[in-house]
Amino acid sequence: MEKDINGKKSVIIIALITAVSVLGNEMLFIVMPIYWKFFGLTSIWQIGVLLSANRIIRLPINSLVGLCYEKMSKRSGLLLAVILAVISTFSYGVFKGFGVLLAMRILWGIAWSFLRLGGYLTVISSSDQKTRGHFIGLYNGLWGLGTLFGMLIGGIFTEIIGIRTITTIFAILGICSIPFVIRYVPNKTADEGMEKKKTQPSVNVNRKQLLSVLLSGLLVAFVVYGIFTSTLSKVIEHQIGDSLVFLTYTVGAVAIAGVLQSFRMGLDPFLAPLIGKLSDQKFGRVPILIFALSLGTICLFIIPINTPFIAFLFIILVFQLVSTLLITTSDSMAADLSSDYSSVKTMTHYTLFVDFGSALGPLISYFVIDFIGLHWLYWSTGIIMIFLIVFWSKEFQQQRKKNFAH
Repeated sequence: MEKDINGKKSVIIIALITAVSVLGNEMLFIVMPIYWKFFGLTSIWQIGVLLSANRIIRLPINSLVGLCYEKMSKRSGLLLAVILAVISTFSYGVFKGFGVLLAMRILWGIAWSFLRLGGYLTVISSSDQKTRGHFIGLYNGLWGLGTLFGMLIGGIFTEIIGIRTITTIFAILGICSIPFVIRYVPNKTADEGMEKKKTQPSVNVNRKQLLSVLLSGLLVAFVVYGIFTSTLSKVIEHQIGDSLVFLTYTVGAVAIAGVLQSFRMGLDPFLAPLIGKLSDQKFGRVPILIFALSLGTICLFIIPINTPFIAFLFIILVFQLVSTLLITTSDSMAADLSSDYSSVKTMTHYTLFVDFGSALGPLISYFVIDFIGLHWLYWSTGIIMIFLIVFWSKEFQQQRKKNFAH
């Protein structure tokens, strides 16, 4: 019991450190498309490059970060991540010009790789089979507050106190988190202390099982982060046109998308741990994954169809619930495998697959929309989800047969 309490405390602290670190990045997604001239940019295309550079750099850098965590302690990795995050966040309000900001966005991409992998490794070392899903949900939900507050503060206070002031405040908060890294993050490598766990009986994990989880993580990221998140405002615009009149106020698609995303981020700290805890129970994670994939598939086929706006909002909110189910369950399954394999190598591969899915989604989305339309983007994504449902249903049946045989 005491171990679970201490482990939960470690997860909460690393999640909040991560939340503080992402504030500047999330603010940038709201502020830069509108105030791009403040940043010394000369063309609209530069916005897209800067906002995606951090994600693209993670594809080649993730493996290197994983190697670093095999040699250095989690504390050292997370300290480096926070310092890089502080530098990049402060730079957004001080430096001007595409070249220097591109360098800072690459710096943030490196920081996020260290933060993300360090956070997962903390969850793995702080949990066991009975608590891992709950802790993964807790971690994802709490660090998501950084996205919520970064976007809200950026959107509300930019015109009041200015971008430079906001980025300076965010950087100071990052500096204030450093003592917590030193105090609460263990000064040992990720795989230290795992030997005891590996000597205990565990599920026989093979390459097929590992590849299944990795590909599922890629497809979940592709659908949630790549397709849904990047096209949400486009889907809303498709439903309402340029704007919607609500209580005599005209509300645009971007504003509605922002509110819906904020709603999900505000709910995740409560919902994700509950989902994770539920997946730790007797029936396991696969049935929850199958349920989420099935419900998500139905939503994907309905979303692009013209429906009454209230019904449309309901479907979008349901899919956001599904997104939390998919992400929490997928992350938990990857963390489970890490208790049998090297935790660093497994989570390095997993984050690489997730980042690839996240980066691939927007690219394919707008290509498909441009050539065959929004409807077919969502319907073809739904078909992909059906294949995933069939695969995991077969896997679940095979696992049940093995359990009955024993």
